[in-house]
Amino acid sequence: MKSKMLKYSMLFFIISILFSNTLFAQSAEQIITEGDSLVKIFNNKAALEKYLQADKMKPNDWNIYWRLSKAYVDIADKMPAATDEEEDAQLAKYQTAYDYADKAVKLAPSQSINYLRRAIANGKIALFKGVFSVAGVVNKVRDDCEKAIKLGNGGNYFQALSHYVLARTNAKVSEKWAPARSVLGLGWADIDTAIVEYNKAIKLNPNFRMFYLDLAKAYIREDEYQQAREALKKVIDSPKIEQSDDDNLVEAKNLLEAIKDEE
Repeated sequence: MKSKMLKYSMLFFIISILFSNTLFAQSAEQIITEGDSLVKIFNNKAALEKYLQADKMKPNDWNIYWRLSKAYVDIADKMPAATDEEEDAQLAKYQTAYDYADKAVKLAPSQSINYLRRAIANGKIALFKGVFSVAGVVNKVRDDCEKAIKLGNGGNYFQALSHYVLARTNAKVSEKWAPARSVLGLGWADIDTAIVEYNKAIKLNPNFRMFYLDLAKAYIREDEYQQAREALKKVIDSPKIEQSDDDNLVEAKNLLEAIKDEE
């Protein structure tokens, strides 16, 4: 009798653990969903708190880590950087974003989003430090974008962003005289490649103001003013999706006015 009661007790104990773990996981997923909702209204600090809470409940989850990386980048983008202390704080946030994305890549190396988020974090670090002073980091941005595109998963949204980041990287690096950057190992960058990649991003997700704005800038560099005007009009017609879209809209209108008479 005691043996049978002991067996029942052990069975009840195991079922309780399994049941509580299931509830625990569901609670974490709910918190992630709440964080995602906060991102949509650009409340990135509150979203970060949700993701950190979820991370405590479900450690070593790549789905949480890439979200943490995005939250830290979005927060850092809006931080002041007028003093050395403020710049150091901003760079630290970008570095934290990279660390989380890097963990996500190691946990799930078959997922495009993880490479994309690592590319974005590294891109922010490269822009902060100066693209041509950290050529190795820039090459990693390109490599991660190409890996995300090659994997091809995650849906059109993430694939479009991967093409966009690759396009921006080509556009930024190609601003420097080709022979000079070739010495740094950055001779691969090309403005024509940037234009191709911008258009691929737009084809996959045609509602992003920043896609059209940066495409227009690339066309202006190539003196393709009619195509630039068409892209800038698309900025004006597109909905607000990203936290920087108000600024993108103002810049597009100013650029359109500036090139209105260019042939």
